[in-house]
Amino acid sequence: MKILGIDTSCDDTAIALLRAEGSEFEILSNIVSSQVELHKKYGGVYPFLAKREHQKNLPVVFKKSLGRRKPEEIDAIAVTSGPGLEPCLWQGINFAVDLAEKLKKPLMPVNHIEAHILANFIERDLESVKMPAVCLVVSGGHTSLFLMKKIGRYQLIGETRDDAAGECFDKVARILGMGYPGGPLIAKAAAEFNGKKSSVELPRPMIHQKNYNFSFSGLKTAVLYNYKSQPSKVRKSKEYIREMAFETQEAIIDVLLYKTLKAARNFKAKTVMIGGGVAANEELRKQFKEKINSEGMSFSVPSGKFCTDNGVMIALTAYLSPKRVMDFKKLKAEGNLNI
Repeated sequence: MKILGIDTSCDDTAIALLRAEGSEFEILSNIVSSQVELHKKYGGVYPFLAKREHQKNLPVVFKKSLGRRKPEEIDAIAVTSGPGLEPCLWQGINFAVDLAEKLKKPLMPVNHIEAHILANFIERDLESVKMPAVCLVVSGGHTSLFLMKKIGRYQLIGETRDDAAGECFDKVARILGMGYPGGPLIAKAAAEFNGKKSSVELPRPMIHQKNYNFSFSGLKTAVLYNYKSQPSKVRKSKEYIREMAFETQEAIIDVLLYKTLKAARNFKAKTVMIGGGVAANEELRKQFKEKINSEGMSFSVPSGKFCTDNGVMIALTAYLSPKRVMDFKKLKAEGNLNI
């Protein structure tokens, strides 16, 4: 069957067409229209501007995703219903509902967080992932840990109490005058840091607490205080910016890895999976792989292009973890939807 996957949870307009039969998947198209350049001047995503752009982009991205195929060749439509920015979610939902009604095709709502987890199966055999698995979803809006017993069965075991890891990257980049989005800019500057160890010591919030929760607001505040304490010449220097970027990235990775590994040990996980935009960070991927494998557990992370928002993971989730086909009139956007 051919499933059309639509995601407008944040600022990317993403539509993909996936052919799925049994345990075999083929990506027929994967189109993503980014709004990053539009939101740079705001230092983050401006929801109602993103909503307007989704409305403009959806017909264009849909046409590109079809290529030479006819809309009637689609067997089912999957769309993100949450979590996300509600004005943005509604654009994807309204487009999907109109399309489903016109083509008389089933419409399936998809949880965006579950899709980031199941993105791990886009490029690997289903049977290769041994359960139970501990899954870390880490992005601009989410930092959550789940125990996964099988596809469709998840237990939330930890989450951020304030800022998400990706949000922390963005805020630190803004403090340092680096621009938006912060994650890639921090990673690039950190890679250019010449020292092996930073002379600045930032906190690792909640790292030793007896739970699996996270907090990154204090880390951002520590960067701000350090920045304000420096002379203007130091603040603007490449050396200082690179060092702060390096230490910020290390602090975030240390906390994410420590908590995830702690959960994996305690729940006797056979696999650790990560997903979400921050999972595209090369240093994070490297450290996770080395540490998880050294503990005798398998490690899984999607390719970078499938860590960030995309329609393929939405279509695949609808296929692997099917929910009740929705009455079009009952489908709604849920900004704080739980998995």
